[in-house]
Amino acid sequence: MSGTDSATATAALALADGTVFRGRGLGARGEAAGEVCFNTAMSGYQEILTDPSYAGQIITFTFPHIGNVGTNEDDLEAETPAALGLVLRADVTEPSNWRAAQHLERWLLRRGLIGIAGIDTRRLTRLLRSGGAQDGALAHAETADAIDEAALVARARAWPGLEGMDLAREVCCRQAYAWSQTAWDAEAGAYGTLAAPRRHVVAVDYGAKRNILRSLASAGCRVTVVPATADAETILGHEPDGIFLSNGPGDPAATGTYAVPVIRELMASGLPIFGICLGHQLLALALGAETRKMPFGHRGANHPVKELESGRVEITSQNHGFEVTLDSLPAGVSATHVSLFDGTLEGLAVEGHPIFSVQYHPEASPGPQDASHLFARFAALMG
Repeated sequence: MSGTDSATATAALALADGTVFRGRGLGARGEAAGEVCFNTAMSGYQEILTDPSYAGQIITFTFPHIGNVGTNEDDLEAETPAALGLVLRADVTEPSNWRAAQHLERWLLRRGLIGIAGIDTRRLTRLLRSGGAQDGALAHAETADAIDEAALVARARAWPGLEGMDLAREVCCRQAYAWSQTAWDAEAGAYGTLAAPRRHVVAVDYGAKRNILRSLASAGCRVTVVPATADAETILGHEPDGIFLSNGPGDPAATGTYAVPVIRELMASGLPIFGICLGHQLLALALGAETRKMPFGHRGANHPVKELESGRVEITSQNHGFEVTLDSLPAGVSATHVSLFDGTLEGLAVEGHPIFSVQYHPEASPGPQDASHLFARFAALMG
């Protein structure tokens, strides 16, 4: 066991291997069980916590200064956080930013998110890197002695794990809606609105981040967002110029049971298709490739990815725990990008067809903007 002193240790994180970290509780009180992962980004904690792709996960932040820009209503990737909780090295920092509207800890309490601070996040991260992702259980109680560590370990071991879990149904929209908000305008201090759309895109929502939708709108696309479970007839009935397959959480093979047949029908339509993250994985499955669980996934804003045709290296923002296996790509489907960290597949294209996808998040919120040109490429295919 490691962590802070016993008098203030009102929270605990238990892993399925029996390791228990004690620390100071923050945010809401209660318990949550899920997969424990780590994110190496140095900024964007509010975007990370509200990214729907984190459904079913407890996030460890390797960067120690979390809370320094506070929170606001503009940096949400979804209205309701899908993450189960967060793990910090230091206490939440006092906000010092002109856009801050609320302290992070009060924001966590309001949103019902459980947190723990004061643990050795370097030790935890090394444990996850060497042994692979682990299921865990996080508890925040009123007093230190109210936490039953043995029961918490048992709950971590009882959690079924992300493999075989379809989470897209839980985080996607329930009915179709229109999206026209564009990217943040620094001079105006606000998001813009698409005034004269040139194309119409139907975005299939498997857990779409708002800033990805903004990037499509900024590329001149009027966007109609439909639920993950929408059928091909419904999608094509909107008469789109192109189809976007969004990011999202969970096991792509589980979501693919209903998504893959739809995507195959959409490919047969001849329309341009662009997939990101889970959308990339589902597209690969529809093409006949395979996916698998990664040891500890890619989560951060500093992942180098090489575009094979040009040799260009992009620093990307990523969040995924599953991958498309490179050697499973069928004939007629080319690898376009690979990770320079571990050589895993980061992008594909269908030869002779306007269909492509990437594993990372090219809209990069948070993160650099090296890959934002992909939205312009998608728009050009529709032109």
